[in-house]
Amino acid sequence: MAMPIGPSFIALQVRDLAASVRFYKDVFGFQAEDRNPPGAIVFKTKPIALALREPLRPLPETGSLGIGMALWVACDDADAFHDLIVERGGTVLSPLANGPFGRFFVTSDPDGYAITFHAARG
Repeated sequence: MAMPIGPSFIALQVRDLAASVRFYKDVFGFQAEDRNPPGAIVFKTKPIALALREPLRPLPETGSLGIGMALWVACDDADAFHDLIVERGGTVLSPLANGPFGRFFVTSDPDGYAITFHAARG
């Protein structure tokens, strides 16, 4: 029987690709892959690739994107990473807390996507 296996690639559609890429690099600290498909930037993330891309269909001109979507991204130290994002001018939506996957906090990108960073379990 044919069955889904699980997520293998995540791409967020953004309103301004260049501005969003700068933010993800400068504030979140992601590194882009050397080669990228047209209209997208893929970041060096493991185990699932994360990308930003130009919209495949028109996006709302205003308001937050990704409402109803929860994206959790592992980091090595949630407390230190939280402080680094604040230092770099990022917006924290939910303060540091303990949760089902360890220590975490929620931040936002320029399009209003809520990104939850949590301490990776070893």
